[in-house]
Order: sequence, then structure tokens, then C-alpha cells
Amino acid sequence: MIRLAVNIDHVATVREARGGIEPDPVHAAVLAELAGAAGIVCHLREDRRHVNDRDVRVLRDVVTTKLDLEMAATQEIIDIALDVVPDLVTIVPEKRAELTTEGGLDVASNLHFHTDLASVMHNKGIQVSFFIDPTPVQVEAAARCGADIIELHTGTFAHSRSRIEREAELTRLRLAAELAAEAGMVVTAGHGLDLRNLAHIGSIPHLEEVSIGHALVSRAVFVGFERAVREYVEALASLAT
Repeated sequence: MIRLAVNIDHVATVREARGGIEPDPVHAAVLAELAGAAGIVCHLREDRRHVNDRDVRVLRDVVTTKLDLEMAATQEIIDIALDVVPDLVTIVPEKRAELTTEGGLDVASNLHFHTDLASVMHNKGIQVSFFIDPTPVQVEAAARCGADIIELHTGTFAHSRSRIEREAELTRLRLAAELAAEAGMVVTAGHGLDLRNLAHIGSIPHLEEVSIGHALVSRAVFVGFERAVREYVEALASLAT
């Protein structure tokens, strides 16, 4: 069965809209785990627009499943990751002006840097994932750099406007997943996934986990956080039947 990792960034976004302490993303993480999530994802951005340093440190103490720290590979954030020691870091591209991560990381353009980064994380017992577009070049680069996991960027699939576009992107995702599995990497996926398009990702071979944040938090506004998580867990379970 495909596992669910819950991204709690947008809980922190709501908190930061007022600059107070509610809602607490740590509380959301606890509820998500109780409702069946297999992991918690948080993105510590350079500008701290949602999740902050305190959140990450408390999450490390509280999360009992798996803590995945999404991060840009800047020295400040690398140092924090090495100090906090999450179970996993997912390296993502980051632009100050973007609302959310807009595309995959270009691992292939700087193999030496990303190889060294993976080695540093591995020396602390931290697994490494690269968030990449589903292309053979990037999958092969991630493998060469020593990635344990790849997270395939599903944004193009999620925003496809026709069946032809959707099938073309699913073909790319399937091929990338096959290549990753052959290289010995765990395959995960994320970006833009929701209850309406999840049914299609069951056709991606070797897919072990998806990361979902915005759509789940949006759903939680209407039905509550635990119920929203359970709905996604159940939707993923239905793909195995």
C-alpha cells in the first residue's frame, strides 16, 4: 500500500497570517500520526515564511513515525539539519518569490555538490531524497549522488488539462519510477496531489509514498484534520484493492 506523508507547512501558514501561536503545526503532526500518517513533512525555508526553527526542533522530539525535513541546500539550513537530525532530508529548489516549490531540483547540473551533501547527511545517519522532475537525466544523477530516495514532482501531472496531457505525464512518471527502482532508490511522489487525482497515481510502479499538504489542509478546514488525514489514507489504501 502507498503510504501517506503529511506536509504540515500550510498549518504554519495559517498561524503566520496572524503572527500568533495558533494553529500549532506540531499539534497537526500529532493528529496526523494518530489518523494513520506514515510520516510528517515540513519545509524550513530560508525566509521562514511558515515553519520556523522552533517547529522543526519540537517536531523532532514529538514525531514518532518519520520526520522529513524539506530544505534548500544552503549552508544555514544544512547546519540546522545536521544539528536536529531528522530521519530524512528532501532537497528541493527554492526561490524567494515563489508561492510554493515550482519544479524539480536540477541535480545533474552539480553532481559534485550534491554527492558531497548526501555524504555529509549519511555520516549523521540521515537519509537523503532529491525532489526531481521525472526525467531519466535527473533520476540517473540522483542515483550517482547516492540518494536513498527520489520524490518525483507530480505538479505537471496534477495540473494537466486533458486526458492526453495526463497520460503523457503519467508515462514520464512511470518510466522515472522504473529507472529509480532499478538503481536501488525508493520511489515517492508529491506536489499537487488531491483526492480527485490520487486514483491515477496507482499506475506508477514501485511508488511507496506520497507527500500531501495543501489539499489535505484545505480539506481539513471543512471536515477536521484527523478526518482529512483518514480520508487520504483510505484513498491510498483503495489503490491496492
